[in-house]
Amino acid sequence: MRAPSRRTASLLAAAALIVPSAVGVTAAAPAHSSPLCNPLFGCEDSESKEPSPDVKPTAPISPEIPVKPKDPKSPGPTDEPTDEPTETPTDEPSETPTDEPSDEPTDPGGLGVKDPDEEPDEELNGDFPKDAQLDENAPIFTKTPAAMGSESLSFKGLKGISFAAVPTADGGKITTLKIQAEEISIDGFSLTVRPPEEKEGLLTTADTMTLKGDVTVYIGSITATTKNGDSLTLGPETPPTMDDVEPGLLRVTMGLVGSTADSINYSNTDQELKEA
Repeated sequence: MRAPSRRTASLLAAAALIVPSAVGVTAAAPAHSSPLCNPLFGCEDSESKEPSPDVKPTAPISPEIPVKPKDPKSPGPTDEPTDEPTETPTDEPSETPTDEPSDEPTDPGGLGVKDPDEEPDEELNGDFPKDAQLDENAPIFTKTPAAMGSESLSFKGLKGISFAAVPTADGGKITTLKIQAEEISIDGFSLTVRPPEEKEGLLTTADTMTLKGDVTVYIGSITATTKNGDSLTLGPETPPTMDDVEPGLLRVTMGLVGSTADSINYSNTDQELKEA
């Protein structure tokens, strides 16, 4: 055998250097080409492009490859919020409100709701009952009302106007118009009290009459002029509104059944007997 020439030996030495470097290139290529990454969409799944189970995510990866964007793509966080809010609000509000209102109107408690509705209807429809509810706090009055007159009548703290029956000295009762206020002031007061069998009556006059503190006046009828100049007739069959009475009344003539108050004061009082 002939010994190799110098040219052949140099070619073999060059081939020995080139082959290991080429093998290193082919071995490193699969490690870098398996994941395909984009700054906007992240990395593609490497499972479909892995040639063999030997290639694992533990291989060295360059810092440019974003690995964490894979986590938000998992279906776990997207499925849980979609199922929970759809089931929870649809079941709870549909069952709870439909059962409660359907039972309450049919229960006996519903009868209690009708009672307050019926009471204001009787008071506001203008047709008062013939037999009004008896006022247990009212004293006993004479059956014949006294005739009261005044130049003006004003109210403070008007509480209400309602119907009330009051007891009379003969054992019966009469229906009156009940006016409640904190204070009632009367200017040019005059009051005539005359029993039906008598020809004479007692006339009491005063410049002013003031009733203060939990004032209640029971009236059989009243004729007056409002502050606006309108004529006003009040009585059991013609109940007034508080808007008409509260500002005050002028030239008042009423059938006064009686009144109660914490204090009643007169100024410049005079009394005399007068024939009817």
